[in-house]
Amino acid sequence: MTYTTVHVPISGGDSAVNCLVTGSGPALVLVHGTGATPEGNWGPVIDALKGRYTIVAPTLSGSGATIDTGSPLTVDDLIAQVLGAVDAAGLDAFHLAGHSLGATVAAAVAGAHPKRVRSLFLHAGWAVTDPWQEFQFGLWQRLLRTDKDLLSRVLQVTAIGAGTLARRRIEDFEQGVAGFNELFDAEGMARQSELNTRVDITAALARITAPTLVVSGSQDLIVPPHHQKELADAIAGARYVVLDSGHALPFELPEVFAHTLTDFVDRHQADTASAPAA
Repeated sequence: MTYTTVHVPISGGDSAVNCLVTGSGPALVLVHGTGATPEGNWGPVIDALKGRYTIVAPTLSGSGATIDTGSPLTVDDLIAQVLGAVDAAGLDAFHLAGHSLGATVAAAVAGAHPKRVRSLFLHAGWAVTDPWQEFQFGLWQRLLRTDKDLLSRVLQVTAIGAGTLARRRIEDFEQGVAGFNELFDAEGMARQSELNTRVDITAALARITAPTLVVSGSQDLIVPPHHQKELADAIAGARYVVLDSGHALPFELPEVFAHTLTDFVDRHQADTASAPAA
């Protein structure tokens, strides 16, 4: 995987965004969720599609090797980082996909720049933070600033669906904790979690024109399914699909997640390729 650094101005000053760019062909932009990284969130998707798509996946402030001033984040900051990565790669129109906070950011990007987005895939996103989430993301911040291992353990039993949990051994739980501990930057994830407490992108949703698929996990305790249904209802023509999983579908059932996304993007890329020239 090739990473480049893109300097993007955000509300707190300069951000040096670590951005994965790989593959060739039509552009697909991937936006990761809270605490994740491009490869951590999208590894199987990248492997499946890099042979026929140019994949651009920015590392948002608070994750991975991206550096900024450490000030509070806004959705507009993360929109700027996504678009900065795309522009630096020399891309105009692109397919766009996001998971969790990344889905919220992707929807906001599609609303801000509707002519640039060819298709939009949203998994486990939300439009407006409700009291359930505000309390939950406040708890995440406290745990992260006490001992991130505690949050990694909480997420083993809240982010994953009941069917998968029932098949796990104690060794699987401990392996999952170790993986999350390696992935998460405690202070950065706490900053993203604080942003999660004050999300409101409702104004952007009516401006989305791209073909959109909204995917929900039926057992999602972190962003309950009604949030995804509300997203789909607010986006003109959006399809809504429910899968038997928890919130962490990319980690819980990576093959299912990758197949659902690749099938959607391939179909709409075929539609784009067959459309008559303007």
